[in-house]
Amino acid sequence: MTDAFAIASPLLRLLDAETAHHATIAALKLLPCRAPPANDPRLAVHAFGLDFPNPIGLAAGFDKNAEVADAMLGLRFGFVEVGTLTPRAQPGNPRPRAFRLIEDRAVINRYGFNNDGHASALARLSKRAQRGIVGVNIGANKDAVDRIADYVAGVRAFADVASYFTINVSSPNTPGLRDLQEPAALSDLLARVAEARDAAPVRRPLLLKIAPDLTLEQLDAIVRVARDRRIDGMIVSNTTISRPLTLRSPLAKESGGLSGAPLFDLSTRMLAQTFLRVEGQFPLIGVGGVDSAQAALAKIEAGATLVQLYSALIYEGPGLVTRIKRGLVETLARDREALAERIGKRAKSF
Repeated sequence: MTDAFAIASPLLRLLDAETAHHATIAALKLLPCRAPPANDPRLAVHAFGLDFPNPIGLAAGFDKNAEVADAMLGLRFGFVEVGTLTPRAQPGNPRPRAFRLIEDRAVINRYGFNNDGHASALARLSKRAQRGIVGVNIGANKDAVDRIADYVAGVRAFADVASYFTINVSSPNTPGLRDLQEPAALSDLLARVAEARDAAPVRRPLLLKIAPDLTLEQLDAIVRVARDRRIDGMIVSNTTISRPLTLRSPLAKESGGLSGAPLFDLSTRMLAQTFLRVEGQFPLIGVGGVDSAQAALAKIEAGATLVQLYSALIYEGPGLVTRIKRGLVETLARDREALAERIGKRAKSF
C-alpha cells in the first residue's frame, strides 16, 4: 500500500482535494479484507472499557459514510472513527469546500456534515466481517428543529454496531452547532444521549469532541458539565477557525476549519489544559497535527491516552501509522517506561 501511495500521490495532487479523497475511498474499497497485523504489546491501551491494540486512531472525517473502516484497520490503525453521521442524508456546503495548504502541510475544509445518513452507514457497519474498534461520530442535520434529538437518534441507530460514540458539537461548518458547547445546552445534550445509551441493550462509551478555540473559562464550564454528566471521555480537538500568522499558502484565507500541522500547538495546549481539569476522571483522545512519533508522544505527554490523525495521511501516506508505532516502541524501550507512564507527564508545561 505504501508503494502504491508513492505512485498515486502525484496523480492525486492533480485533482482537487475532495475528488482526490473520493478516489482514495474508492481505491480502499477494492482492497481485500484482511485481519489487522499484530501489534507490539507495549502499545496496548485499555480505555473507556475497551482494549485498543495500539493508541493510533483514524479521526472522523476520513470515512464519513463508514465505507472503509476495515480497510483502515488493516492499515495498522488501532481504531477507526467513522462519520460525522446525521439522521438524514445531506449534501453539505457547496463545492469547492476542501483545500490543501501544501506549503503548510495543512487542510481547510467547510464540508458541513455531508454524508449519506444513518440508514446507509448502519447497513455497512452491520455487514462488517472484521473485528476491531470502530467508533461512530454523530451530529445533527443542518435544518434540524431539535438538534439534540438528532444526537439521540444517532445513539439509538448505532447502539448495536458502534464500539463507542463521539458527540460532535465542535465542527465550525454547521451554523450554530458550537452553541451546543454552552453549559446549559451541553448538559441537556449529554443527559439525553446518556439516557438513550443506557436504554440500549449494550452500554457504549460516550465521548465529547470539543473545539480548540475555547477560552479557558469556556473549557472550565465544559469539563465541569462533562464530569457532572459522567461521560466516558473527551476528544481534543476539532479543527480551528483561527489562522496562525505563520501560514504561507495563498489558500489560507479560505473559510472553514483548519487542520494539519498548524493546528498542533493550539490543540495540544487545549489538550493539556483539559487533562489538568479532568483530574483523571476519564481518558482523553488527542488529535490535531499528529504527523510523527514525536508529535504523537507529545500528545500523550500532554494528557492523551489515545491519539488520532487524518490530515497527515495526505502528505505522509499510509506508512505513517507504522512509522509512528515503531517510533513509540523505540522510545519506550530506550527510556524503559510503559506507555501509561507518559500520559500527562508534561501537561503542566503546555
